[in-house]
Amino acid sequence: MGRAPQKRTLETRAKLIAAAQAIVLESSYTNLKTENVVQRAGVAKGTFFAHFKDKDALMDQLIGARINECLDQIEARPAPGTIDELIKELMPLVNLMRCERYVFDVILRLSGAAAIEVIGSIAQTFERQIIVMAGWLAQGPFRTDISPQLMAEGVQAFYIQAMALNFCAINQVVPVEDRMREYLKAWLQPTTA
Repeated sequence: MGRAPQKRTLETRAKLIAAAQAIVLESSYTNLKTENVVQRAGVAKGTFFAHFKDKDALMDQLIGARINECLDQIEARPAPGTIDELIKELMPLVNLMRCERYVFDVILRLSGAAAIEVIGSIAQTFERQIIVMAGWLAQGPFRTDISPQLMAEGVQAFYIQAMALNFCAINQVVPVEDRMREYLKAWLQPTTA
């Protein structure tokens, strides 16, 4: 069993994250540079790399934390009873995930891991999204021929597809919400025999 991190190590890591968060608030995720983070945190560049493998590892922490904040808010709300209500409740999460092309790219790259030991914050939020939505969908007037888990996985796939198409110049004419509505009506509405 490994030793618990020392207080100073935790404080330094927190200082690096706080510096990065401040830079993002002032500018953007895209403009975040490792050099600016270490300068603002008042540490050496080597200290940054002692805490984070690379900039993506820092982004995993920053973006994963923001996604979890959205999921906390979503989870606290009652289950939506219609597709339009579902879309409305998901839009803060969707808007965060597509706030910058760079953020969306990082999320896609880090949403899965090749090995269990490298599952990061963003990948964990993808599983949490499914759990939250499955709980909602189990309560709603949606289809019953498949599990809430499968419905939730489909919803997640569809909103990611809607965001991806929105970043493609050829497909930007259809708003994300409208594209989601079309997908989710086809996916969630009960089938009639």
